[in-house]
Amino acid sequence: MTVAGAPFAFIDGGDPAGRVAPAALDRADHLRDDADALAALWPRAHVIVLDEQGHALADADHAPLLPTGAEITGGPGGVGAAAFLGLDPEGVAWFSLDAALTAWEAPSRIDLRGAAATWPLREAAVFAEARALQHWRARHRYCGVCGGEVSRSRAGWLGRCTQCNTEHYPRTDPAVIVAVSDGERLLLGRQASWPPRRYSLIAGFVEPGESLEQTVVREVAEETGVRVQACHYAASQPWPFPSALMLGFTALATPDEPRVNDELEDARWFSLDEVRAAQQRRHDDAGDGLLLSPRISIARWLIDAWVDSKSTPT
Repeated sequence: MTVAGAPFAFIDGGDPAGRVAPAALDRADHLRDDADALAALWPRAHVIVLDEQGHALADADHAPLLPTGAEITGGPGGVGAAAFLGLDPEGVAWFSLDAALTAWEAPSRIDLRGAAATWPLREAAVFAEARALQHWRARHRYCGVCGGEVSRSRAGWLGRCTQCNTEHYPRTDPAVIVAVSDGERLLLGRQASWPPRRYSLIAGFVEPGESLEQTVVREVAEETGVRVQACHYAASQPWPFPSALMLGFTALATPDEPRVNDELEDARWFSLDEVRAAQQRRHDDAGDGLLLSPRISIARWLIDAWVDSKSTPT
């Protein structure tokens, strides 16, 4: 199963062969310590430029605008200041660079969510990688061990404390997201800050000392009071808003009446017909009825997969 136009890779849990969605770039770890090789790749490389808010510099229509390394002039920006993101299938290198480090400008800027919905697959995935790295750098400028300043090496992928020499790496926060069913209905919840009528799957971060399955049981119970009886891993999706890895599960639960606390505004069971009808609605639909998660998300992938499973004989 796949999501059309989704910019972030899925591992297809429904594929008996265990095939994996191809990555946008070869991360080429062996090149991160090779300054000469990176310098040779730089003039032809595509560079995604991000401002302080993490928005990508784009053309007048908010489409990708990727200068080559040779076009990045002025300021201290260059291959030494850029983060190496990887190589595309044509062997062209991709880098990211903070806008403050270059005089290069562009007509507009676009945030990652907007790009995820409109940019081509490769460019959106590269933006996600660049934004996650930028977020890590911005929030890990000082060592958590001694408070010393952190310098960067390995083409932006390693931080090293200048005082105690502790190494720091980009972090990813694992979170589960669960399509919970009682066999006939799907459990969905909503946060108060979401657009009216928008509901999605139950999700939460993994806590220290927990297995993923234990997190599924705990999060569903904490947020809705529903008791999970069994769960199965389905697929994963990097979710760089700013640095999560969403681990998708399906779960079977008892048909308890949902009870919410301060995390959710509402949670309820929805019938197959209600979810099917919601699949056809646009996110900006002004009418009545359920609205689902955007198609770029693993939440929507899991919801669609649940509908498919109910529509196909076992």
